[in-house]
Amino acid sequence: MVEGPRLPEGTQVVLRGVLADDRGGVAQRGATGRVVAITADGRYGVRLADGRETIARRDELSLRTAYQREALELEQPDGDRLVREHTIYAAVVGSRAFGLDTDTSDTDTRGVYVAPTADFWGLVKPPTHVDGPDEEWFSWEVERFCELALKSNPNLLEVLRSPLVVQQTPLGQELVDLSDAFLSQLAYQTYSGYVLSQFKKLEADFRRDGAPKWKHVMHLLRLLLSARTLLLEAKLTVDVGPHRDRLLAVKRGELPWPEVERWRLDLHTQLDEALRHTPLPATPDVTRVNNWLHSVRRRGLDDA
Repeated sequence: MVEGPRLPEGTQVVLRGVLADDRGGVAQRGATGRVVAITADGRYGVRLADGRETIARRDELSLRTAYQREALELEQPDGDRLVREHTIYAAVVGSRAFGLDTDTSDTDTRGVYVAPTADFWGLVKPPTHVDGPDEEWFSWEVERFCELALKSNPNLLEVLRSPLVVQQTPLGQELVDLSDAFLSQLAYQTYSGYVLSQFKKLEADFRRDGAPKWKHVMHLLRLLLSARTLLLEAKLTVDVGPHRDRLLAVKRGELPWPEVERWRLDLHTQLDEALRHTPLPATPDVTRVNNWLHSVRRRGLDDA
């Protein structure tokens, strides 16, 4: 039985089977229409394209946009299996990797898997990312990982610099060795732009509620500190080192908002200065990453 959320009036639907219509005939499977009413017993009144109407249960209807996909009945890839059998690298991230963990901190794991090359030849492609195998584990397929890392997405870059590696194959070591190819001056826009947009939301929280989400504030400041080191030294440092106590004070809400805002603005100024002297290239080494990804796909074919 196909279940789903309740359908509001006006929703375009397709009949999943033959149903009686209001004119003594039948409406065929695949007939399209719109929801025009919801009956007292929770069924749906549907007006078909030719003006006839019928009554259907939710499991007798598909959303129009999903019907053809459902009709093909293509088997979706088993994401959990891909993670279990094809992960090349995984590490703990977040507070535990940053040196900001406390007794209540979660253990969040991020990983990279390589889908078999032949899996891309069918109509259904491997997923670009997978939640699981548990609720605190998230993985990217290697191609998607490279795309995001080349854009200096900090969530991706930091995975490769975590000190808490939980799984690594020879291919995973190659990915780690490729880390510097992802680094570029794009980090300036990515890091500072994200922090700026998020602080505007936090300021709104402060005005409305009298306090922002202090844990989020702490991690935004940590991002700026990380970006400063990245620009100045062309390397990504995950552990917060000497800034730990002050950042945890922010998390506990012990620093007044004006002081936090001054710290943030000062870090933005330092980022501007660091950008003027950074040894990082203007753009990442896309060719090197692309060549490596080609080699991964070729080897994935050889292993099939």
